[in-house]
Amino acid sequence: MKAFLEEAKAASRVLSIISGSEKNRILKEMADALRVNTKDLLAANALDMTEADKSNLSPALKDRLLLDESRVDTMAVAIEEIAALNEPVGRVLDGWVTEDGLKIEKTSIPIGVIGIIYESRPNVTSDTAALCFKSSNVCVLKGGKEAEHSNKAIAKVLQAVLGKNSLPKSLISLIPDSSREGVARLIKMDKYVDLIIPRGGAGLIKYVSENATVSVVKHDKGQCHTYIDKDAKIDRAIAIALNAKVQRPGVCNAMETLLVDSAIAKDTLPLLKIEFDKAHTELKGCKNTQDIISVKDATDEDYDTEYLANILNIKVVDGVDGAIEHVVKFSSGHSEAIITENISTAEKFLNSIDAACVYVNASTRFTDGGAFGFGAEVGISTNKLHARGPMGIEGLTTYKFKIYGSGQVRE
Repeated sequence: MKAFLEEAKAASRVLSIISGSEKNRILKEMADALRVNTKDLLAANALDMTEADKSNLSPALKDRLLLDESRVDTMAVAIEEIAALNEPVGRVLDGWVTEDGLKIEKTSIPIGVIGIIYESRPNVTSDTAALCFKSSNVCVLKGGKEAEHSNKAIAKVLQAVLGKNSLPKSLISLIPDSSREGVARLIKMDKYVDLIIPRGGAGLIKYVSENATVSVVKHDKGQCHTYIDKDAKIDRAIAIALNAKVQRPGVCNAMETLLVDSAIAKDTLPLLKIEFDKAHTELKGCKNTQDIISVKDATDEDYDTEYLANILNIKVVDGVDGAIEHVVKFSSGHSEAIITENISTAEKFLNSIDAACVYVNASTRFTDGGAFGFGAEVGISTNKLHARGPMGIEGLTTYKFKIYGSGQVRE
């Protein structure tokens, strides 16, 4: 592991001399290479899917794992979109001249070597590799064992493009020891690794956060809520709630709990149940919900669970204050939404909720680097420092101060 990371650290110096236009050209070659090698990528993914069937992986996790021609093309498009983004490195963020005549420039620079630990989704390999390359960072990747064949195949394609351009393959690499012990070593290698980004289950996030000596930006669980206010347009509210839950239940920006204003619950809950029944959603609810529609009982443990499945909690609350109280108690700080036509109520919710993304009249499913115009993301940061929300290329930079003098000495 030490030798592997030493090589990665050394490679970071190579990126510092590559121009933005050169990086973009290479990224476009990577996108083309994914398309050209689609057959091989799907063959590798088929091996992972076979193992998923044998291990009884849940339908939601299988969906995250699956690659097809369309998804491979989407991966390639994401890389092309990243290439089209403005150059994130070398930007002058601020500048001024001091009383002593020193000219100071605050300039964006890469973080260095970034370790990314993730589960299930093979597209994370290409997305994060491209984002790191664009922002002149070296990426050290540790994917989930369930996607092992897919990740290796994707990394091989990207590394071949690096080799073709006489660049070290260590700019984009999978850690040689993907065991728990290997991860334990990686997150303590602060001499070589500048940042760790874990994205996955609560257990992984907790383990990395508690044991890492490397700085950590967490991609924590998505305990997302949608609140339907008494002043909502009901048809719009139902459409948004349905999308937030069932469009893709196995992702972190899917809604896990739906909050309904008690003032409209009696009329609205039956309409919601009709639509969620059509989508075969398993519904759980509080006592007030159960008094109106037939659902299973929801407990505090349920309200604190990221299902990543087509399961939804429903709770009747006393207006926006009740909704805020529930969200504050159970939110993971990921994405929260309010559906209302009342501007004052909307602003109260927006200003009271401490989450990375807070929506008015839109689905939480939009919390995504691509949807935000970032090209892709390395994760949805639930940290407050140094990045928050969809973490694109700007979140992969830091800064330094360049000071230009003319012989000044301090007295």
